[in-house]
Amino acid sequence: MLGKAPPAGSTHMLPRDVEGLTWSALEPDRAGELAALVSRIESADGTPVRTSADEVATYFAERGGMRAVAGDDSDGVMRAFGLVRPRIDESVSAFTASGGVDDALRLKGAGAALVDWQVSTARALVEASGQERGVIVVHVDETEQDLTALLHEHGFRPRRWYVQMRRSLAMEIPEIPLPQYVSVEPWNDELANQVRKAHARAFSDQPAGAMERDTEPWGANALAFAPQWSFVALDRSSDRAKVAGYIISSRYEQDWEGLGWTEGYTEAFGVLSKWRGQNVGRALLVAAMRAYAADGMEYAGLDVDVEIALDVDHPEPHSMMALYSSLDYVPTSRSALYVLTI
Repeated sequence: MLGKAPPAGSTHMLPRDVEGLTWSALEPDRAGELAALVSRIESADGTPVRTSADEVATYFAERGGMRAVAGDDSDGVMRAFGLVRPRIDESVSAFTASGGVDDALRLKGAGAALVDWQVSTARALVEASGQERGVIVVHVDETEQDLTALLHEHGFRPRRWYVQMRRSLAMEIPEIPLPQYVSVEPWNDELANQVRKAHARAFSDQPAGAMERDTEPWGANALAFAPQWSFVALDRSSDRAKVAGYIISSRYEQDWEGLGWTEGYTEAFGVLSKWRGQNVGRALLVAAMRAYAADGMEYAGLDVDVEIALDVDHPEPHSMMALYSSLDYVPTSRSALYVLTI
């Protein structure tokens, strides 16, 4: 049995019964309790990337079809949660699943009950949408071995792999020469639309899925967006400046304790094909490094999708790992995207 019928008056299917927990629909007025639970879970797991209370609040602010459940103990304390959130994908019904169980209540079946609920909930949403198929995706850090095993038991398989890298800002930051008429300039909100279009074009020659993002990494809705750490490469060889590349940075202060260092994080980075092989990518990375260092950060950090990444400073498809390694980035951890087709 994947899920049980909702109580009278509720539109939520609930997970199956688990000893010591009472399930209910998770409503926005409990966002603070959810944030506290997420913090306890991430601390227990030693997860390097942490979720802020503001991020948790956005789950409800942008809920558009989200399904959420909470499991409370006999004292009414939230001890488990599960979320199923729609993703942006025009071809299929796609959902991001996340959840967790307080350390004290693990190994009692709550995790399996939540995954069962997530699968059955997503399947019901696919059927309601009228689409023939759907997918559920779960992001898993390499330290989350129990979750990895649980996902395998439920038919999820790894689809994409990511390497987290960092570069010490105590090291010398090199000077990077640029072509004539190309310059790296500070972020300007007036360029946002041009950068958005450039972002789409820069990844148009990568395999399908390269732009799997729930939200844009810049703009008013991106809580961690750091415009002071973001830059645009402009080609001014004609009357109208053209975007040759861009680097979008974020400031995830809530992660620093778990990581053990402070960092400026590269959220999005791309160079259009016409300007590849001309040091534009290196110049953007170096500009961001200098900005991070000026604000007292210890490291520059980023994630690399090892399957689809193209070296933006190489005219042909080539691993981005080589580019980052040439600028002294080193791997720190790994994560994966697990997928189930429903």
